[in-house]
Amino acid sequence: MAEQHRITELKTLSCSASWRNYYFVKVTTEDGVVGWSEFDEGFGSPGVGAVIRELAFRVEGRSAMQHERIREDLHCVTRPGSGGVVGQALGAIENALLDAKAKTLGVPCYELLGGKIRDRLRVYWSHCVSWRAGRVPHYQPVITDKEGVRAIAREVRERGFTALKTNIWRYENGKILRWAPGFGSPFAPELNVDRKILKGLREHLETMREAAGPDIDILLDLNFNAKTEGYLEILREIADLDMFWVEIDTLNPQALAHIRSRSPHPISSCETLIGVQQFLPFLREQAVDVAIVDTPWNGVWQSMKIAAAAEAHEVNVACHNFYGHLCTMMNAHFCAAVPNLRIMEVDIDRIAWDHELFTHLPEFKDGHLIVPDRPGWGTEPIEQALRAHPPLAVHGLLDRAHTAAS
Repeated sequence: MAEQHRITELKTLSCSASWRNYYFVKVTTEDGVVGWSEFDEGFGSPGVGAVIRELAFRVEGRSAMQHERIREDLHCVTRPGSGGVVGQALGAIENALLDAKAKTLGVPCYELLGGKIRDRLRVYWSHCVSWRAGRVPHYQPVITDKEGVRAIAREVRERGFTALKTNIWRYENGKILRWAPGFGSPFAPELNVDRKILKGLREHLETMREAAGPDIDILLDLNFNAKTEGYLEILREIADLDMFWVEIDTLNPQALAHIRSRSPHPISSCETLIGVQQFLPFLREQAVDVAIVDTPWNGVWQSMKIAAAAEAHEVNVACHNFYGHLCTMMNAHFCAAVPNLRIMEVDIDRIAWDHELFTHLPEFKDGHLIVPDRPGWGTEPIEQALRAHPPLAVHGLLDRAHTAAS
């Protein structure tokens, strides 16, 4: 039988997001249905768009309804180089196909995932302090000192949010300084956590707690900024503080299991992994309390499989979400449908023109994201607006200075 709802075109688009770029896949079918997804090249993954364009000819002419078959076909022809930017390209294509299929059927994407379990998703305010202090002047108001930290912590509470996540910051001579040697600054400074960093981080967390109040959950993201020894030193330093979780990036499941066994706080990780096979060692080692899944990287359909594997190991999941509003909507459908959800990440601080780029913005109420019931993901990029903000030539992590503040 002839395939219906054939894909006539698959292409990529991008625009400037002030210090990084936003990237999109657009799938068009013979019925005039357009499916969208958002992907990223700024978080250490240059070249994802090039892979998508190389694979487009294997997608065009196929039925948009057969997302699993298409994804497996693409996996077969890229198997020797699977993972990395190839895996992210497959995830981006899968997500655009899910949008197109849901729109063809006239249903929200969560209906393809088994239906929504929840109408509202508890969120945490991610990169709290980090965007306003570390990406100057892209997020307003800019934070330059401890009083700015107090102000944003109060703002979290006053705007009805119930949780925030921050990173490694400290204060010196009236200024706020970031510690992030794990991103783009090899050997100077080294991945060693000294007394100055430990005491400074504790002061930062205590400052946020005092200003936010006792009822706001505080999450800490340590990223790739230490080795096992350093992570353990940090956990000892903040052992008596009230932390929702401590987020750690490592590719060694045994090392993370060792850290978790000595941590007084829940441990989250795995946001840089692709595919069930990469998650399994962390789940088998009982290395995490919460497995973080990047659904733009993995594809939302594949992410449901990862969440099921986590469920089998008695582990909750969360989503990695620090991109544009389309990614937030994609993650919202995953979070609405997945049984073992812990909490959802959202960047509340936005660049000046974010609201111009999409047909619908996320709706927040009382610290929760309201799950949309519009067909597909529930929002689309506005192509005219994208063209008004041409993409940057150098952006994201690739644009980071070669040295970091110490």
